[in-house]
Amino acid sequence: MYYNSNTSILLIITIMNYALFSFAPNIIKDIYLKDPFSSELGRSIIKESIEMIDDLGFEEFTFKKLAIKIKTTEATVYRYFENKHKLLLYLTSWYWCWIEYQLAMRNTNINSANERLRNAIRVITHSDNYENEQLNIQLLFNIICLESSKSYMTKNVDDLNKSGLYYNYKKIVAHISDIILEIDPTYKYPHMLISTMIEGIHHQKYFSIHLPSLTDNHENEDFIYDFYNQMTFSTISK
Repeated sequence: MYYNSNTSILLIITIMNYALFSFAPNIIKDIYLKDPFSSELGRSIIKESIEMIDDLGFEEFTFKKLAIKIKTTEATVYRYFENKHKLLLYLTSWYWCWIEYQLAMRNTNINSANERLRNAIRVITHSDNYENEQLNIQLLFNIICLESSKSYMTKNVDDLNKSGLYYNYKKIVAHISDIILEIDPTYKYPHMLISTMIEGIHHQKYFSIHLPSLTDNHENEDFIYDFYNQMTFSTISK
């Protein structure tokens, strides 16, 4: 194949874009004992735990049941995670890394803060529409909606927070809050607004499936996005 200067430039740009947008989760090492993606068994632990937690619920899920499912020993699972709460923290952290990646994909080179905020709300609302070759995003999103609050609604939350174990979630809230302040630098409650929006989206997703009388589903798949888009922009424009 013949390479000229234009071909070389195009190749460099392609490589740079791939490096920029290739997904590599940055998860705090204190969450796990051994990186689960460093081995085939570790990857099986993550993939099967997502399926089992989605199927059984976090309370009924145990390392013993997981070990039986992946044909290993319970002690082996404990070599990767200290307990199932740390595993849940890993899953939620991986998810927020995935959200950060999606935001970068959609908002790079977009100057309008209003448009970037709309994109952020859409990513949070429709993250289950995306695919990833490593994990089942749809099942993981189900866990986020139903179980993720259990990662921080715990007695030792302060110690976990001091260790940085909620870094990935807080990074997303801070990032979108900064967009809010670009739109209105005088707005006093950006973090409160964004954390309320994120948690509300998860609750409304759950309500729309299981407790529909607690929400307003007008047979419009974008009803949750429409509501939080309107709520967010109306709030900061007051």
